[in-house]
Order: sequence, then structure tokens, then C-alpha cells
Amino acid sequence: MTALSLTLTGAEVLLPDQGMTRADLPIAEGIVQEDRAGRTIDLSGYLVMPGIIDLHGDGFERHIAPRRGAMKQMGEGILSVEAELAANGITTAVLAQFLSWEGGVRGPEFAGQVFDAIASVKDRVVTDLLPQLRFETHMLAEYPSLPERITDWQVPYVVFNDHLPHDRLAEGRKPPRLTGQALKAGRNPDAHFEMLLSMHARRDDVPAALDTLCTALAEQGVRMGSHDDATAQTRADWRARGAQIAEFPETLEAAEAARAAGDHVILGSPNVVRGGSHKGNVSALDLITMGLCDALASDYHYPSPRRAALMLAKSGLLDLAMAWALVSSGPARVLGLQDRGTLAPGQRADMVILDARSHRVAATLAGGRVSFMSGDIAARFVG
Repeated sequence: MTALSLTLTGAEVLLPDQGMTRADLPIAEGIVQEDRAGRTIDLSGYLVMPGIIDLHGDGFERHIAPRRGAMKQMGEGILSVEAELAANGITTAVLAQFLSWEGGVRGPEFAGQVFDAIASVKDRVVTDLLPQLRFETHMLAEYPSLPERITDWQVPYVVFNDHLPHDRLAEGRKPPRLTGQALKAGRNPDAHFEMLLSMHARRDDVPAALDTLCTALAEQGVRMGSHDDATAQTRADWRARGAQIAEFPETLEAAEAARAAGDHVILGSPNVVRGGSHKGNVSALDLITMGLCDALASDYHYPSPRRAALMLAKSGLLDLAMAWALVSSGPARVLGLQDRGTLAPGQRADMVILDARSHRVAATLAGGRVSFMSGDIAARFVG
């Protein structure tokens, strides 16, 4: 696929250190250029923004397993994921795949299939797809082989979760929805409950196992983060292991601790759009107001990063440049992607073109190649 050689003119463009300004934007060889390039495309009536970098999203699960056992060609599911990403202005997407005791689409075997599928379509997609492993920390049997598997899966980013219902397990009570969860995983409900109790019983073995695992992953150059930190001590523990990304901290205390230590704080854009956490955790809007946010992620809903950035700007909480940075240059810094996140010359030609009045996505380009285009804008490119 060949990158376009064009000069986009007439649009309002979000440029670093300039904000929204009417400017020409030349692109060639997949890069934003200094000088005019190729033919001119009139984009009057549109806004050109840096492409959205989504650094944590699991909304792809419904594409790769719409029904139990229904998706056999998983690569086709990943291709349909890319179509949705591009339609929402996302040019770089981290696909967050579980390796969890929950089994089913989150089980170890399925995880390997997902990572293999991502690798298999890499040369057929325009959007840059990056795999992330979400590992449930109490699966002690998985630890010995995990570093090698992460290398084989080409996973550059691991996040640690603990979703065991410890309070109920400590009382010997079955958690809600256990039967449905067990059947989805292909287990007898009683056997599933016994497995949860066993993992809970070995909880004191987990910290030392994590220390060893994180040391190995750090030596492999794997980026690491924690998920749903609730206390400053929890964040400090993860930082000591080299996990310097705090995904979706549940409390102000945890977010403040992360920021004070120089860790990255990622918040969920659906939290912003809906005006609060669906689980009753600290509000993303409150944390953004206090300057405790480096980046917004789609979490489970791909339209939300664009909507959240625009809502933040419309509300006056941030100006448009600062709000959009939370879904572009901010995520690029968190992921160490120095070649993208802004529309400065020399950067990747990753951009989303919005209708100036409706703010709907009209087109998305990743590396100077069209990944999505819809409506009247197509005539300007084709005609």
C-alpha cells in the first residue's frame, strides 16, 4: 500500500505550539513534510487533527468472538476491528487481551490465538495495531513460561490485574454470576469455585512471584503497568517492580501518588463521556481538572476518545489543543512512540479529518494511507 503525496489546504489544522490554525499540511512517504507535496486537496470546512492513539482498548472482543465458538478465522475478526478503529479516528491502537482465570475469550489458549492473529494481519492493515497482555496476577501456574510466551507473541506491553473477588472468597461465599462465568469458561461451576478459592488461598505467594516475573520482563524491554490501583502503597509496589503506568486508578490517592512519583496516569474516556465511573470510582473529570491525567484510552468503547476530547474542550475545562493532546501526543509519550502524536514536520502522517460543524469523522489517515473515508470528502480526494 502506497502512502499518499498530497498538500491539504483550506482546513483548520491542530499544529504543535500553534493550536488550531488555517495552514497547509503537506504529506509524502507517510511523513508530514515541510514543503508542498503532490497535488492539492481543498479541505475547507474540515478540521485536521493528529490521529488518535488508543493505549488500552478491549472493545475488540465482540469482533473476534461474537458468539461462543462462532469465530474460526480470527484474522478476519481483527480486520473488522481495524475498520471500527479507523472509523473512529484511531490510527494507533493497543489491543488489550486478557490472560485470565475467567477462561473463554480471556483464557490462556485464546490469548495466544489473538496475538497470532494480530501478527498475521500486520501487513494487511493500515492502522498500527499493538498487542497488550492483561495478566491476572494470581495465576501462579502461568508464571514460569510467561516471559518466553510474551516474546513469542511479540507483546511489548503488559498490564497486571487482580479481579478475584477476595472479600467473598475470604468468607467462603460464591461470587455473583459464578455459574454463567464458569459455563462461559467451559468449567463445572463447583470446579470453577474451587479454583477461585485455591488462587485466593495462595495470595501470599503472589508478590514474590511478581517480583521475579517483572524483573524478567524488564530485562526483555517490556513496558509494564498496573490496573485499578486503589492506594498509594499499591502504586508504590508496582513502581518498585518497574510498572510505571497506572491504568484507571480507582482513587484520588492512587492518582496523586502516581503523579508525585512521575508515573503515567491513564484514564478511561468513557468515564469522561458519561460524567463518572460506572463502578463508582473516582471521576476522570475530577482527575483531569486536577492535572492528574496523561492520556485517555477507549477502554471498552472506541468512539469515546474523540468524544471525550471534544467534550473537554466544549466544556471549557481544557482548550482544544490540551484536550486533544490527551488522545494523541499524551498517549505517544506514555508508549514511547516518538514518531507520532503531533502534525509536526517529520512525524508520521497520522491524522483524523473531522467535519467542522458536526465533528464527525470524515476520514482517517495512518502513515499517509487512507484507513477510513466517508461521505462528501471522498469527492475531494478522488475528483
